[in-house]
Amino acid sequence: MDAARAYADTELLRFTTAGSVDDGKSTLIGRLLYDTKTIFDDQLAQITEASQRMGEDQVNLALLTDGLRAEREQGITIDVAYRYFATPRRKFIIADTPGHVQYTRNMVTGASTSDLAIVLVDARKGVLNQSRRHAFIASLLGIPHLIVAVNKMDLVGFAQEVYDAIVADFTAFAEKLTVPDVSFVPVSARDGDNVVTPSARMPWYLGGPLLHLLETVKVSGRRNTIDFRFPVQSVIRPHQGFRGYAGTVASGAIRPGAEVVALPAGLTTRVRSIETFDGPRDEARAGDAVVLTFEDEIDISRGDMVVPTKNLPTTTRRVDAYVCWMDQAPMAPGATFVLQQTTRQTQAVVDRIEYRVDVDTLHRAEAERLGLNEIGRIALTTSAPLFVDSYRVNAATGSFILIDPHTHVTVGAGMVRGEVRDVPGRAGPGAPGEPAATGPVSANVVWEGWNIGREAREARNRHRAAVIWLTGLPGAGKTPIARQVEGLLFARGCQTMLLDGDQIRHGLCGDLGFAPADRTENIRRVGEVARLFFEQGAIVLCAFVSPYRQDRDRARALVPDGRFLEVLVTAGDEVRRARDPKGHYARADAGRVADFTGVSAPYEASVAPELVIDTDGAGIEACAYRIIEALVARGLVPAAQGDDRGAPS
Repeated sequence: MDAARAYADTELLRFTTAGSVDDGKSTLIGRLLYDTKTIFDDQLAQITEASQRMGEDQVNLALLTDGLRAEREQGITIDVAYRYFATPRRKFIIADTPGHVQYTRNMVTGASTSDLAIVLVDARKGVLNQSRRHAFIASLLGIPHLIVAVNKMDLVGFAQEVYDAIVADFTAFAEKLTVPDVSFVPVSARDGDNVVTPSARMPWYLGGPLLHLLETVKVSGRRNTIDFRFPVQSVIRPHQGFRGYAGTVASGAIRPGAEVVALPAGLTTRVRSIETFDGPRDEARAGDAVVLTFEDEIDISRGDMVVPTKNLPTTTRRVDAYVCWMDQAPMAPGATFVLQQTTRQTQAVVDRIEYRVDVDTLHRAEAERLGLNEIGRIALTTSAPLFVDSYRVNAATGSFILIDPHTHVTVGAGMVRGEVRDVPGRAGPGAPGEPAATGPVSANVVWEGWNIGREAREARNRHRAAVIWLTGLPGAGKTPIARQVEGLLFARGCQTMLLDGDQIRHGLCGDLGFAPADRTENIRRVGEVARLFFEQGAIVLCAFVSPYRQDRDRARALVPDGRFLEVLVTAGDEVRRARDPKGHYARADAGRVADFTGVSAPYEASVAPELVIDTDGAGIEACAYRIIEALVARGLVPAAQGDDRGAPS
């Protein structure tokens, strides 16, 4: 029993291996498992048979981790392989990650929870681009310890000068990183030199073997033990007398009686109890899956976060972050994604790409997009506030993933630097022509939750909130259709708000012109106003030319998925000009109106709008009813009891 208890208390080290293709990562892990006698006889027999079948002259220990048939046949690693072994001094979990550049995303996965990274370098090839890439990712992910294993020393005659040159090269590169502890060891994974036992063939190396470094490195743990963060996963209510909130403590610790605040509502309470499957507990720490109960009945749901009242995370909808891009299709400004951070999920739009990191030199390069496996710094805007800490302070609340909303594939892994702090006049999201300023974010402003939630307003209104965005060239018929739709909805008892270009330009946006930058800022402001009315439970009708696709996408990202309907209103050129009571087309043709969309300024049509309405041969009422029918079909408004055609507009 004492031996079992001592084993259970043995310290755990999580580490990852990475490097270029054929540097010997899997062989090194196989050697660690073999020489520490932590493989079973049937495993050894299996890889011995496989080695003979492949024509190997000795047992190929790499096959211990290359478990997939495709990997064994190709002799490469194509996925993250996790392995476990232990010595009397320490327990280990290893993440063996691929070396191919197209699998860099797997290295991010394997390294995200590691305390140490082993970067292998082939002694024959020296420090390659992929070795630098993996070292940079390890630094970016905040891994505190890095071991550079110079492998295949047997193939260079165990020459010290080869090893010293690689150490000098990597040391010069590592000086640009933020890894506090970098060690080097020369090894031959194939023969076992300096892996578990010291090598007699390299007497010039005075350090210990790799296993000694792994056993003695100080594991401080990457979990934040100070800042309590509890992302709510679900509400537990087995009966009327119990309401609890389930989740895993992301960081810090909590005890009954502690004063906490629930975000985003901002309501304070005290922890009544900490419940587990085995009964109540006196404390919950990082990694513990628990159910919290509170002294007060407050509204908390999945995606909310419980934190101490005097230790708050940053609440923001504008995130400054590094991202490792994982998709074949490049990331570009204006793209929209689903952002998952802890248990919170919201829509997000890429405002801009600040720069791409050149992993060879660590220099910052200007970039209009990020390609597969590239790493860059970006600015994001989310439709709902996030509760974040800097990744280096708290990896649990400082990390997120980006998900393609159409394929549901994870396309990016992000690490939060902080909140975006634009300065007045700074260039923001790009648009045709001059980039637009997104506007400064006020300092020392804390997000305040809505006094009355949208769901409560929707219940009273008996319809759901939505944003209907009518876009198209001047004269296509956007405003008349929007006015008709609002009249029909109002007659049905719906709460509505109509935002029209002329009304906005007479007040809120009276300081803006019609240059590309001003147009983008105009739509940005409209989107924010629409979101406010949306949260009030209204059906918001926005009738704007809004010529730039990414501006419309940004407005879409401000509200939940399924609540934004983009309606492309079209009409022939002659029809639009005939409907032009203000004479804008004629003045634009004469050169007296600059930047007029459809004449001297571009219009970017929607790729996949929810609705396309051609007004050439259709009346305003018929067009309006198409929008009403779309709202009913999506369950946003109830169907009318009778025919309301002819309702006031």
